[in-house]
Amino acid sequence: MAEAREADQIAQDYSAMGDSVSLIDAVIAGEAMADDEDADKKACVSRNVEHLELMVAKDDWGSESMSASSAAITAGKAYIK
Repeated sequence: MAEAREADQIAQDYSAMGDSVSLIDAVIAGEAMADDEDADKKACVSRNVEHLELMVAKDDWGSESMSASSAAITAGKAYIK
C-alpha cells in the first residue's frame, strides 16, 4: 500500500503535473525544444506523459482537476506515435 501524501506534497505534485502539461503543450506547439531533434522532443514528451500517468493514477487527490493532465496525456501520446 502506498504511503499517504501530506497536503504540501500533494500541492507540490500537482504543481509538477502542471509543469509537465505546460512542457508537453509547448513542445507540441513548437514553442519549446524547437531546435532539438524530433527523437529528443518525442523522448521528452514521452517522459512527461509517463509522469502524468503515474500521478493521475494516485488515489489521494482531493478536489484537484485532472482535466489538463488527461488532455496532455492524450495529446502527448498522439504526438509520440
